[in-house]
Amino acid sequence: MTATDTAEAPGLPVAGRRIGPLGVDDGRTALVRNRAVRSLGLLVSLAGLLAVAVASVGYGSKPIPMGEVFVAVLDFDGSNDHLIIRSLRIPRTLVGLGVGAALGLAGAVMQGVTRNPLADPGILGVNAGASLAVVIAIYVFGVGSLTGYVWFAFIGAAVVSVVVYGLGALGRDGATPVKLALAGAAVAAFLASITTAILIVDVATLDQYRFWVVGSIAGRDSTIAAQVAPFLVVGALLAFGAARSLNSMSLGDDIARSLGLRVGAARGVSALSVVLLCGAATAAAGPIGFVGLTVPHVARAICGPDYRWILPYSAVLAPILLLGADIVGRVVARPGELQVGIVTALVGAPFFIALVRRRRIAQL
Repeated sequence: MTATDTAEAPGLPVAGRRIGPLGVDDGRTALVRNRAVRSLGLLVSLAGLLAVAVASVGYGSKPIPMGEVFVAVLDFDGSNDHLIIRSLRIPRTLVGLGVGAALGLAGAVMQGVTRNPLADPGILGVNAGASLAVVIAIYVFGVGSLTGYVWFAFIGAAVVSVVVYGLGALGRDGATPVKLALAGAAVAAFLASITTAILIVDVATLDQYRFWVVGSIAGRDSTIAAQVAPFLVVGALLAFGAARSLNSMSLGDDIARSLGLRVGAARGVSALSVVLLCGAATAAAGPIGFVGLTVPHVARAICGPDYRWILPYSAVLAPILLLGADIVGRVVARPGELQVGIVTALVGAPFFIALVRRRRIAQL
């Protein structure tokens, strides 16, 4: 048998490869098949996101026929129903889409950077920093509007995240995953105690703060969406750009360095994306728990450990969860509503417990 015959014979090893029954490299065939399945799953997820977004615009405390909803979007006539759709529900849905995608991406990046399956965006002290900043805005500066909270919350989240990263970077080894997690937990506990102390001595501040801290996208208008949009876009671009670095870092710092990755710089870019994404999301909607924790695990179960797929899936599945929870909160408590932060906690807590009980929890 000649070398040519060997190369063309199906199923025989050639230069370390196995040729399949159709004369195609089995490894490449599996890769193409997996990529097609993942792409199809992502398209299905996008279709689900579109359906949930339409439902978010269509359903609320005031029943409006779905046909009238489409008329309000395409041919606004100034009626009360059209004003509700244009001024309340569409901005609320847009904020939910942005906040959900940001939390999903931030959670996936944090789990990749820290190699900790229980990490969520709060691990860098983002929620604690934003909460303290909002309390200071109310108590010291008398800010009483959501549009005023946004900037204070974002600045607080950003400053605290930088402080946490700086503390984690101290020492010879730099910002290791364990040091980042410990620094974040310590700073978050310290800031939470200050926040609680202020709230105890000032009841009026507590009354305003409690409506923000529960986590909600109700009442968020187009102004808030426009304010946080640039930070969400830049943060998302940085997160998607860090996908290959996250794949390398998941193998360990030593292997990542041997592959030519500048681990410190890559971790810094990833941390910056988390600051922008989670800071803007927390500023817009308040602290919303469990979305950044649960969604990356669902994405990982669907597409495997490749962050080039985990990040897009997280960016699509997280707003599905957030908007779905928001719709449930509007339906179950009519004519009032249950804040989305409460609903996501009710959904995420059982998942968190199941996650902790897994035997191989330490592995991503």
